[in-house]
Amino acid sequence: MENNERKELFAFYNVENLFSPDPTPIHRLDPTISGLRNWDERKYKNKLFKIAHVFELIRETEEVLPMLIGLAEIQGQAPLDELVTMPPFNSEYGVIHYDSMDERGVDVALLYDKSKIEILSSEPITYFFEIEDDHPANYDTTRDILHCRIKYETEIINVFVLHLPSKREKDVNKPKREFILNDIHKKIINIVSKTTEAVLICGDFNENPDDENITNLLYDSDLNKMLVNPSLELYKNKNFSTFYYKDGLLFDQILLSNNFFKENSGLKFAEAKVFNHPKLANWVGNFKGKPFRTFAGTRYLGGYSDHFPVLTQFL
Repeated sequence: MENNERKELFAFYNVENLFSPDPTPIHRLDPTISGLRNWDERKYKNKLFKIAHVFELIRETEEVLPMLIGLAEIQGQAPLDELVTMPPFNSEYGVIHYDSMDERGVDVALLYDKSKIEILSSEPITYFFEIEDDHPANYDTTRDILHCRIKYETEIINVFVLHLPSKREKDVNKPKREFILNDIHKKIINIVSKTTEAVLICGDFNENPDDENITNLLYDSDLNKMLVNPSLELYKNKNFSTFYYKDGLLFDQILLSNNFFKENSGLKFAEAKVFNHPKLANWVGNFKGKPFRTFAGTRYLGGYSDHFPVLTQFL
């Protein structure tokens, strides 16, 4: 990268259960706060080191650290506060995080370079879903969406960080994803139609870029295109961020409003990529090239995550 060429990065990373260590159980079969097996201080510290090392690799490869980092599968504020004290962040990054009502306590978060980003406002967007069967509660919850309004130089950007309900159990959660995306769609239309502010949506959508729910998100009610999804081209070229058995998936995506494609934009889109660095992947066997994960079921592997980070580069 030439000295006169400015480059900025945005990253999203599903970090696979970045949870504080569990207290020592009194009895061997006592339930744990994390829901993980034998999640002790040693495994927690190794996890923190691994996640920090991912961003060392990004800086080494891309020659710059992301100024904004969306994270998913976080449990609480404490791991985030510890993470940003470690290299390469060195306490130069701030943390935006809210505890959600998710049944496992799993949240999303945003890290930001305090020298470049001003936080104008932030809020969690919470969703409740009615339960019609004999469930002991009369509603179900899921992970909050984080909405941050930020300023970068003269640009104001609405950043949404999400981790939509999973496709488990024959995709029983599909109606929840549709409801949440419809709500976010309305919020985006309101921003784009009433302001000149930019919109950036990142997260684990639990859907691929060519799925109908994602495609519908790109257009307003008059079918004018208001968002661009660079992840679609990555997916067509078989660039995957995670896998389900042999199936490659690109659930991790970063969507951008038209602001980022204008010639006079303070942040002009340059490239999207999956950061599938060899050090983050399995090297041998049936899982070669797939993310080196922390757990396989209940079996501890000690890897990074079951997802690769995704990056968007701006000039």
